[in-house]
Amino acid sequence: MLKIGLTGGIGSGKSTITALFSNYNIPIIDADIIAHQLVAPGQPALNLLQQAFGAAILNSDGSLNRKQLRDIIFSDADKKAQLESIMHPLIFQQMQAEYQQQNSPYSILCIPLLIETKMTSFVDHILVVDCDVETQIERVKQRDQLSTERILSIIASQIDRKTRLSYANDIIDNSKSTTQLAEQVKKLHNQYLLLNSN
Repeated sequence: MLKIGLTGGIGSGKSTITALFSNYNIPIIDADIIAHQLVAPGQPALNLLQQAFGAAILNSDGSLNRKQLRDIIFSDADKKAQLESIMHPLIFQQMQAEYQQQNSPYSILCIPLLIETKMTSFVDHILVVDCDVETQIERVKQRDQLSTERILSIIASQIDRKTRLSYANDIIDNSKSTTQLAEQVKKLHNQYLLLNSN
């Protein structure tokens, strides 16, 4: 079974693409969803984060205050690296466990920081979801209500678009209409079925 690593910058539309692949009953293993599960109250990862960053990152009910943590890591590169050193091994370990439970010609592993974490060897094939920076900014503004300045700082913390595209085996242009997106995904779905059978 093939591991297709789907990646792209913030606001590139990865969720839209994974939803289209799921229409073909293809398993989607999403690093962001796993990361959320790992830091739920009572989970060991949340305790590790509290030890590293202090009680200020917790809400009064004991859940993670994501905004507080985000503010800490995006103003301090060392803190960001510390967070990644805690979370990334746990995320990849859980992704591998979920992948091994699947029975499908291929799985989509949605990993926003696939290239940044130097984990390209974790997957068999890299699919990059791409769009221009202006579109990224607009999408993230609508979704997360962040300022343009904060969005640009997040984009700057990720690998640049040209480098990301250089890793791609396949590219989906997500500035197209929904119909054109569906056609791109259908074509790739058939291509991956063929790849798996070879």
